[in-house]
Amino acid sequence: MCGICGELNFNDSLPDLESIRRMLDRLRRRGPDHEGSYSDGPLAMGHRRLSILDLSDRANQPMLDPELGLAVVFNGTIYNFRELRRELEDRYRFFSSGDTEVILKAYHAWGEDCVKRFHGMFAFAVWDLRRRRLFMARDRMGIKPLYYSHTDRRLRFASNIQALLAAGEVDTDIDPVALHHHFTLHAVVPAPRTLFKGVRKLQPGHTLTVEQDGRTRLQRYWQLEATRPGKEQTPEAWTEAVHDALRRSVKRRLEISDVPVGVLLSGGLDSSLLVALLAESGATGLKTFTVGFEDQPEEKGSEFEFSDPVAERYATDHHRFHVPNDQVLARLPEAVDQMAEPMVGQDAVAFYLLSEQVSRHVKVVQSGQGADEVFAGYFWYPRMAAETEGTLVERFRRHYFDRDQPEFARMVNPALVGEDHTARLIEAALNEPGADTFLDAVLRLDVTTLVVDDPVKRVDNMTMAWGLEARVPFLDHELVELAARMPPALKLAQGGKGVLKQVARGLLPDAVIDRPKGYFPLPALKYVRGEFLDFMRDILDSRVCRERGLYQRDYVETLLKAPEQHLTRIQGSKLWHLALLEFWLQRQGIHAG
Repeated sequence: MCGICGELNFNDSLPDLESIRRMLDRLRRRGPDHEGSYSDGPLAMGHRRLSILDLSDRANQPMLDPELGLAVVFNGTIYNFRELRRELEDRYRFFSSGDTEVILKAYHAWGEDCVKRFHGMFAFAVWDLRRRRLFMARDRMGIKPLYYSHTDRRLRFASNIQALLAAGEVDTDIDPVALHHHFTLHAVVPAPRTLFKGVRKLQPGHTLTVEQDGRTRLQRYWQLEATRPGKEQTPEAWTEAVHDALRRSVKRRLEISDVPVGVLLSGGLDSSLLVALLAESGATGLKTFTVGFEDQPEEKGSEFEFSDPVAERYATDHHRFHVPNDQVLARLPEAVDQMAEPMVGQDAVAFYLLSEQVSRHVKVVQSGQGADEVFAGYFWYPRMAAETEGTLVERFRRHYFDRDQPEFARMVNPALVGEDHTARLIEAALNEPGADTFLDAVLRLDVTTLVVDDPVKRVDNMTMAWGLEARVPFLDHELVELAARMPPALKLAQGGKGVLKQVARGLLPDAVIDRPKGYFPLPALKYVRGEFLDFMRDILDSRVCRERGLYQRDYVETLLKAPEQHLTRIQGSKLWHLALLEFWLQRQGIHAG
């Protein structure tokens, strides 16, 4: 787990090594254990390392294999690297014991198809010294980020946008299409776009090959099928298959590490089930971590009453952290600084503060992100499934879009208003072949696109801000493929995640299994009042915001007058959406042109 960056200049011009140094500086928190750089003619690469596998200097990066004429920078973990290494040892000599070198040998052996053999989370770039070619890849589920800026002169890439901004020469004009996605899909901007015209991100399940003259080739190596081929299985058979796949997934993410692995235990079904499955797999002395906040009149700020019994049942080394409300708002700017892209999920700061504490105990944790998308845990899925009127995108929009086109047109600068870009994007995704039913198409969209740029990105950014690797067993691609073939009714059963609840019976207390769906409790930021409201008002009334002119003032004033009356379809604060984006732009030093 690390931060990577690089620069390839076209037509043999030499790279700007100072830009690599600046990028590495912005990636420092992702990899506190080692910094390295490498250059070869028009190419320079940099790496910040968090040592998880092969803790020796032999595994430092950038890693060069002079015999093969290859160099690599890599962020992530290849969980099947030992099996691949055994397959490659007849042909190659290895000088390290981790997964990075396996990528080099695999690329030499199998070329660009090597990614099809990798089981894990990864973003990497391989430089071919002889062919003068750069090959970049991102894992199937988009767990690891990879941003890039491509101009006529060069291509730069990095693990976050901040590193690219630090390198300079980035077009930071707002992309109107991305802005529409951002304000329609709860701050999700699907790859390859970002909010900046000059920054793109590699799509999950894709590779990008860049020649020395600037030509590029984008290839998709994986796609998810949500169909039911073959003989129909019983619910019991599906439950057993999911149980087995989950057990393999958590065990794989426990064993592939040369340092201890903990669990972020929220008190909900998903993270509690991870603890139970790890215990089932023979794990002992497991460290678990829970964070709680101060209560509000409407809501409790912690879930200790649910996490404590799970920790007690499995005799984990349990750590509880309590964060006062005054710390939440005071440290919000820190969390925003660590967002590679603006994220309106208010639990980002919770993950940030929790990760700070956890990183003092372990370097690796398992987390429950992805379970709701893979196994239909959110309240809007049954509502969508019940819809029968209208097109697929209309049935989706009624329960998901934050704003419809007329409201978007009233909200942002008229120069940034165009077509209903998001409806077009979602319509195309829902109508792609390979999904048997409407809900199959919805869950496929969520798992392959929306989850990537909301909970998954949030967890990666906030944990890596403290040099902490988060592993997400529910997004194991084999488990995801299995779940996608499952009849939606089994996922919707028992109020959502029915098959997971069946797996959990007997492993967890019924109170944890049958409790209403919970969200990371953060009352201080959920209720738009008091200091939090003052904070947002100051941002939106600031001179920088007014000069930027991103929002129409009438719309802003309407929200400020009654902020808790203006919520999205999934109960998000519309005022917070506006304030967070403006605050993020200000923290990145992006001002009006």
